[in-house]
Parts: sequence; C-alpha cells; structure tokens
Amino acid sequence: MARVRPFRACTYARIDTDISHLTAPPYDVVSEQQRSDLLARDPHNVVALELPEGPLDPAVPGNRYETGARRWADWTADGTVVRDETPTLYTLEQRYELRGRTIRRRAFIVETALEPFEAGVVLPHERTLPKALGDRYNLIEATAANLSQVFGLFADPAKESDALFAAAMTGEPTMVATDDEGVVSSVWAVTDPQLGQTLTDLLADKQIFIADGHHRYTTALAYRDARRESDAAIGHVPQDPDYDWVMMALVNMDDPDLVVLPTHRIADAAEAFDSASLYASLERHFELHELPPGHPSKALEGHERPAFLVRTRGGVPRLAILRADIELDEAIPLERSRAWKELDVAVLQELVLGPLLGIHPDRPETLERLRFAKDAHDALAAADEHDVAFVLRPTRMDQMRRVSIEGDVMPQKSTYFYPKLLSGLVMRWMD
Repeated sequence: MARVRPFRACTYARIDTDISHLTAPPYDVVSEQQRSDLLARDPHNVVALELPEGPLDPAVPGNRYETGARRWADWTADGTVVRDETPTLYTLEQRYELRGRTIRRRAFIVETALEPFEAGVVLPHERTLPKALGDRYNLIEATAANLSQVFGLFADPAKESDALFAAAMTGEPTMVATDDEGVVSSVWAVTDPQLGQTLTDLLADKQIFIADGHHRYTTALAYRDARRESDAAIGHVPQDPDYDWVMMALVNMDDPDLVVLPTHRIADAAEAFDSASLYASLERHFELHELPPGHPSKALEGHERPAFLVRTRGGVPRLAILRADIELDEAIPLERSRAWKELDVAVLQELVLGPLLGIHPDRPETLERLRFAKDAHDALAAADEHDVAFVLRPTRMDQMRRVSIEGDVMPQKSTYFYPKLLSGLVMRWMD
C-alpha cells in the first residue's frame, strides 16, 4: 500500500559531525525569542528557512516566502547545503532520559509517495488549522522543498524492522545534534541499494499513520496537485517527479520506546465561574471521587471507561470517570466513530468543555479561553489562577489506530509524541 524509498537528500555541508547549532525544534513550537537565540548561535540555523523574516502576506514585496525562497536558493548554490549524489537511506535515533529510564526512538527517513487521505494509505489522526495550512503552503510553493520531516508510524508488531535498523546503524553516525532538552539525535547514512529495497518491500503492504506534521503533509499534497495541474496545462507529463513524494520519518508504532504523552487542559468560563455548579453538572455523566494519597496521575491508571482529573479554582483535584450507565452514542449524538467517542479528549470536549464552559473547536473564538500544559503538576497548579484544569491520560496507540482506520480524526492535541523531531538534519528538494 505505502510506497517508500531512499532519496537524494539535502544536508548541511559538514566539517564536524555535531550540527547542534544548525538544528531547531519544529517551526510551530518556536517562539520569536527562541528564533532569535537560534540565529545567534549560527545565522545558517534551519530556523532561517523554516521561519524566514518578512510579512506573512505573500502579496507584499519582501514577504517571508520570498525571503525563504531566496535563502534556500543561495544556500544550495553556495554549498551551505549540499545534495547527495545517490539515493541514501537515513536512519535517525533519538536518545533521552525519561523518568529515570534511557529511551531511544528510531526512524527511517525516506521519501513517501503522496496519497490523498481517502485512499486509505496515509492516514491522519488530528484536525488541522486552515491558517497554518496557508503559511506552510506558501513556503513550500516558494522553496519547492521539504525543510523538515513529517512524522509517520507503521505497524510492525513482529518487529521485522529491527534487523533493518541494526543494519542501517552500523559504524559512527554522520550527524549528531543535541537539543535544549538534552535529547541526542544521531543520523546514519547508507547508500546500499539492497538495504533500501528491503525497507521498500517491508513497508509495501502497510498503512502509514501521521503522528505529527499533518500541516506539512497536507500542504505537500496540495502542492503536488497544483504542480500536476500546471504541468498538464502546458502538456508536460513528467515521469516520477519529486513533487509526487514527501519526506517522512517513519517509526514502528509497536516499539515500546515510542512515547506518547498527554496534553492537559486549562480553561476559563466566559462569565462568572461557579465551582459547585460545575461539579453538579459533571455528575450527570461522571462519577466523582476524591484522590487517594500519592501522585495525582496515578489515580487515572487502570480505568476502562473515559476518565480525567479535574481541579477548580482554589480547590482540590478530583477523579472523574464516565458513569457505567452512560451510552456514548446517546450522550455524544455526532456522526463520529465509536472509537472517537471513547477517547478521553473527545469525552472531555463534547461533555464538558463544550456544554459546560462554552469552549469548542467549531467555535474558534472560544479557544482563547483554553490553554494547554504538558506537565500534570503545572496544569493542576494553574487552577490557582484559572477556573478549572483537567489532567488527561495519554492516548494509546491502539486508540489512535482505530480512529484513523475508521476514517476519523481526533481532536487537536490528543497526542504528544515525545520528543519532537529536530529540523535541519535532513532536507529534500520537491522540484
């Protein structure tokens, strides 16, 4: 089903294997201050390509997309960025410490044939924002390049890919970068065509699930369609053009070292907030329990029904578990799959945030009253200054897979795949 293969990548010309000063977090988590700090380390940092300076309006002269296109052209012309002579299989390992344990996540960096989501080959799992789509499309149109990878997952419960990872990661890495959180990304490059073909064959009957980078994939698909249309208009039919493919980092979703963290919610009511009224309303659908001694998140473990922690302003955390007598198809009368309705984040969105606090993604103006936190303690502490905080469990891989296969997409920020992929390790021409 999926078509993947090694490709002629673009990488920074290197004197040293350590290119930490040239890499950056994904564009959508980089603040203005962080962008300045990254460029202070090295003016050739990839953030200068991913987030070029200039107005966002593409009709304004000197806009960020013109800047990005000119910079990409300059850097590929002057040797700052060089292209491989032959198709190369890149393998990435990200090594880090989490809760006292050393974890390594491995990925194959390949080009993947672009397929519309309805084909069922590459599947999304989250909603995308139109504003972000426009910005990323303008940049890919200007540069004709993939400046960072889409993060994809493939199912391999038998772990057949382990032998391929081992073969591709022999010897010393060609690139190493350490981010500000201490995550070490190491990259190996292999030009052996047989190894690349073995990977192509292994993934040929698999689906790919997008873990992160939905905007990048969607804009690459739109760019492909636009290029096909413009080529057809002049009677040009290229064979296997680069714009038919997109760069992805593919991880085995059955690898126990694939870490998914939750994203917690902090909310404010539109008007005066009453804690007792909220809890009374919650009891329509949820059992409410005091927390036992110990780490608050421990109280969320082991429940089969949707559950979350809730703490209102100045109060103590409580455990909310969906009542056993609640029929989700009746409580959430939406044209959604059963898998979607069983998600903690969907239950929270449709039974709490929407009806009780007036916050819903279908009403974007209400999202100004919703904040997010990665750490459970930070979220609960935020209820000292905000009306209410909700601590969630991580979305499981089997849940994500079911939702995607059933043609649904999860609410935004349903998953946080840790760590994020670094930008600047490998790039790719689309022209």
